[in-house]
Amino acid sequence: MKGDLFSSDHMVQPALAPGMTIQNAKSIRYAVNGEMFARQGAMVAYRGNLQFERKGQGVGGMLKRAVTGEGLPLMTVRGQGEVWFAHEAQNCFIVGIEPGDVFTVNGRNVLCFDATLSYEIKTVKGAGITGGGLFNSVFTGHGSLGMICEGNPLVIPVSQQQPVYVDTDAVVGWTAHLHTSLHRSQSIGSMIRGGSGEAVQLKLEGEGYVVVRPSEVTPQKAQQH
Repeated sequence: MKGDLFSSDHMVQPALAPGMTIQNAKSIRYAVNGEMFARQGAMVAYRGNLQFERKGQGVGGMLKRAVTGEGLPLMTVRGQGEVWFAHEAQNCFIVGIEPGDVFTVNGRNVLCFDATLSYEIKTVKGAGITGGGLFNSVFTGHGSLGMICEGNPLVIPVSQQQPVYVDTDAVVGWTAHLHTSLHRSQSIGSMIRGGSGEAVQLKLEGEGYVVVRPSEVTPQKAQQH
């Protein structure tokens, strides 16, 4: 077979080491040698001796989505082989988490992660947002976290002198040592999203980074995920 489709740009090469790597802008490859976790329905292909199991649906097995408060079911992948993950052709990124790091991330942006990482669901301060509040999963430990984002994310530095205000529908995650609170502004409420009245943003203060998606999730779209 000939043609651009079969060029090295698209052809899968053998994995060089266990763990996750970026296959291309829209997918992550995970060379499994033991156990790992991923969002249910994200597997697009695999090879090898692998078993896929639904992870428990209790609090420990659910990642809460921002605004809607819905759960994101996970699956466990065990065995030896390779598996490819993707979700709605969203862009993929890998975050390396080291001991002492704390990374808070929106459940809708989680694609897969190492079993060596721990996470717990926490409610963002001031979570009385319409639609069920703002829930995120806080990752700690040592390992890799595969993430998805509609478009290329913005990584904005936050400092004591310059807090950052982000749309609650656009925030992807943030690093440790950032304090969050809800900020309400009537002055700009009529200028964003074509609305009027009071606008609500998530205010982040301290020293660190906040990750923002270059698009907003409407309630109708969030229910489709």
